[in-house]
Amino acid sequence: MMQSNESEERIRALLYRNLEEVFGEGDDARRRAAIDELWAQDGVLYVPPGVIVGREAINKFAGDLRATHPHYVYTPQGKAQVLHDAGRLAWGSGPRGETPDYTGWDVITVRDGQIAALYVFLDETSEEFQRSAGTP
Repeated sequence: MMQSNESEERIRALLYRNLEEVFGEGDDARRRAAIDELWAQDGVLYVPPGVIVGREAINKFAGDLRATHPHYVYTPQGKAQVLHDAGRLAWGSGPRGETPDYTGWDVITVRDGQIAALYVFLDETSEEFQRSAGTP
């Protein structure tokens, strides 16, 4: 039986920090520094619009997304869960202190202490999912 080399604490930290310091960060320099620390050089981001590869492309996507909702915050919904070299975290996004406008899950795989892949699942009931799926 194989064992993961990744610690549960590190995987949880990556989930929470990525949510806040990458997707929740409005400052380009701070976001890029967080990506360089948290993400593998060849990291892959799977989002409803497509697949994004590499730190530079991930930074551009996160910045562009942030610009569409500059006053939104990402809030964890419950605790992160870890299984071997992967983890998942439910979250909500909306104006601070209000009910989230959309919700979803982040699922990551970790390699050498960094995010190798992030799969972003938007809850189908959210308006953001409806927009990304082209549903009226």
